[in-house]
Parts: sequence; C-alpha cells; structure tokens
Amino acid sequence: MNTPSFPRLNEAAPDFQAKTTFGDRSLADYKGKWLILFSHPADFTPVCTTEFIGFAKAADTFKAMNCELLGLSIDSLFSHLAWTQNIKEKFGVEIPFPIIEDIKMEVASAYGMVHPGAADTQAVRATFFIDPNGILRAMVYYPMSNGRSISEFVRLLQAMQTSDANKVATPEGWTPGCDVIVPPPKTSEAVSKRPGEGFNTVDWYYSTKSL
Repeated sequence: MNTPSFPRLNEAAPDFQAKTTFGDRSLADYKGKWLILFSHPADFTPVCTTEFIGFAKAADTFKAMNCELLGLSIDSLFSHLAWTQNIKEKFGVEIPFPIIEDIKMEVASAYGMVHPGAADTQAVRATFFIDPNGILRAMVYYPMSNGRSISEFVRLLQAMQTSDANKVATPEGWTPGCDVIVPPPKTSEAVSKRPGEGFNTVDWYYSTKSL
C-alpha cells in the first residue's frame, strides 16, 4: 500500500467535495466557521457508536463556539443513514451533523486517515480542527480500539480560540478561567523590562496573567 499523505498544521486544509447524509458538502461551505472533521473505522461498530453519541450530545456546545461537526467513514451513504436511524431508535440520540460517504477514499487519503497496518479499508480515528479561514490547526489520532474524549476536543477548541483572541498560549490542562501564558520576551531589553510589566513572572521566560 502507498504511504499515506498527511496535511500539515498551519497550512490550508485539503479541499473536498463530498456526498453526505445532509446533502453535498465542501470545505468552502464552512468558511467563516470552525470545523471538526473526524473519521471513524466503520458504521455499526460499538466504539464508533459511543463516539457519535458523544459528538451529538456536544453538538450544541460546539455550535455555540461557531464550530460545525462533520463525520466520515468509508461506508456508503445508505449505511450511514441506516446507522444513524439505528442510533436514534436504540439509544434515543439523533445525529445532528452530516456524515461523508467516502467509498473511493478520496477525502480519507487527502487527510491521511487510512493507515497501513490498521485496516486497508478503514479510516482510523482521526480528528482535524480547521479554523474559519480554512487553515488546519490541530490533528488528533486515536487507535482503532479506543474511543476519543469529546470533552477534550471542547477544551482544545476553547484553548485555541482563547489563544487567537488574546495572543497568548495556554498551559497543560488549561480550562476557561485559568491563567494564560504570556509570550516570552525576544530581546535583552524586553527581558529586563519583564519584571515590571505586571505579570505573574516566575522567570524571564515564564509569565502568566488572568484574562
């Protein structure tokens, strides 16, 4: 099998045109909004079912953050429709976002979702955060055997939006309300001024502040 290609962070996300359970979709349809594009190995599988239920329950939270959800697997549109109906009937959860039909693996290949050694015809659990300008900002890969943490994706999106809005970084495990990291000084003069700038400064390279 050919080595999969991978998109790169901070570059334009690969474009796509695809059939989905909500009609045709393209990357351009999401301009001006954040997009979480995520793949799953197959319809009617238990781990994927729990993930889709998790994404569905968090859909309003993502929407409030100007973020849309878009699923994908190699299965057919008819399989997607049957699976989402099954989730509604058996688990009482309606899937409020589209799922891409990618039988020819065009989108999966462009995003590096199919890995040799995992399964030749299945997309791994890959998740891509694309910003309102169509730039790929984060990628997260999980193994076939383990489900993703949707709450972590909510936290990561909150962190990236906070960094963009305030030109700051966020520490490990940051959640809204916690202090953020101020960019370190880049010149000797700036280093000497840092202690008097009003930040919580541990050392010249590490300063935090409240928002």
